[in-house]
Parts: sequence; C-alpha cells; structure tokens
Amino acid sequence: MPLHAQQFFDDVLELPFHQYAIVGDSLYATPQPNSPLRLGIDFAPTIRHGEYDGLRLRVVHLERGVLDTATLRFADHGTLERRDAARGLTTGRDGYAVIRDWHNHSSQRPWLGADGTGLCTAIEQYVHVWFPQAVESRLQALPIARPTPTTGTRPRSR
Repeated sequence: MPLHAQQFFDDVLELPFHQYAIVGDSLYATPQPNSPLRLGIDFAPTIRHGEYDGLRLRVVHLERGVLDTATLRFADHGTLERRDAARGLTTGRDGYAVIRDWHNHSSQRPWLGADGTGLCTAIEQYVHVWFPQAVESRLQALPIARPTPTTGTRPRSR
C-alpha cells in the first residue's frame, strides 16, 4: 500500500483501541464492547487525486448507517510541521501539510517525520463523545474543561 496505512495508524497515532483492523487505507474499530457503534478512520482526500490533508472519522451504527463524520486536518494539529520544516515548506505553499500518493513506487512513507500527538488527542476527544467509556482513562490526563462542584458553570440550588 503506497500510504503505508498500517504503519501510520500503529506508529504515528498509537491509538488506544483494543479491537481494530486496518483494511486498505482505513482503520475500523470497536472502541466500546457490546456497542452497535463502530468507528472508521481513513485519509481525507483533497480536490487532487492521491492527495490527503487529514483524517476523516466516521461513527457508524450497525443498523442505521453513518451517524457522524468529522475531518481532522493535519495542518490544524501540527502533524506534518516537522516534516514540512525539513523540506522548507511553509503555510500556503503547494504540498504543505498534505500527504501525496503520486506515483510513489518507493518504500518511503509519504508521512515520514509526522508527529501524531495533537491528532491523536483530537481523535480521543472525538471518540469520547461517542464512546465515553472507551478512552476515559487517557482523557483524565488531558486538559479538558469539565465542571466540578467547586468550579461549575452554574451555582447549585438547595
């Protein structure tokens, strides 16, 4: 596979899913056991054939089909900043923050040098909305604003 999706999902993202499979260039997961919901993640295409500027996440219900779709752009999460800086690419230049699969006959991965930290955090936050129990332990360490009894958004009534 020219995009080397297996290595991208395993090495760059290091997602916390216990049950998943990579088919072609897509990852399919069951983040929460005994749930009719599934998560699909694939590369989000740009207007150009063989060019991708992020990941597309889909929540699919086994009987009702696609419930939600979100696109997480590489540029928004700093995924390819290090790679692009080494290539001398800056915002607005052709090839910035995209992965290209154009006649890639070499074994070199087009996303080599990617940092998946920001993207992985965004995926975990998205998954937490649909599968609250699936990533709860890792999200506790993230700086998410959650109301508490002492800092809640509304005063408590007695």
